Amino acid sequence: MRKVRVSIEVRNGAACFRVAVQAESIRRAMSLVARRYPDHDIGVKFPIDSEGFFVKEPPARAGIAEFEQPKKMVA
Repeated sequence: MRKVRVSIEVRNGAACFRVAVQAESIRRAMSLVARRYPDHDIGVKFPIDSEGFFVKEPPARAGIAEFEQPKKMVA
């Protein structure tokens, strides 16, 4: 099965971070993050990177691939 990779932004009040998620679909990626951070606001980070969207060698299972460091934090 083909997998996709998307960045999901996770917010809780003033705190905000992004995670890269690999899953079967964007909807599944959102579900994985929502389950891990149930009391947080989450959303897909747009624009989606078209070159890295489809995972060439998918991992054995879907999940959070990595935490992304923001380029610059704004207050």
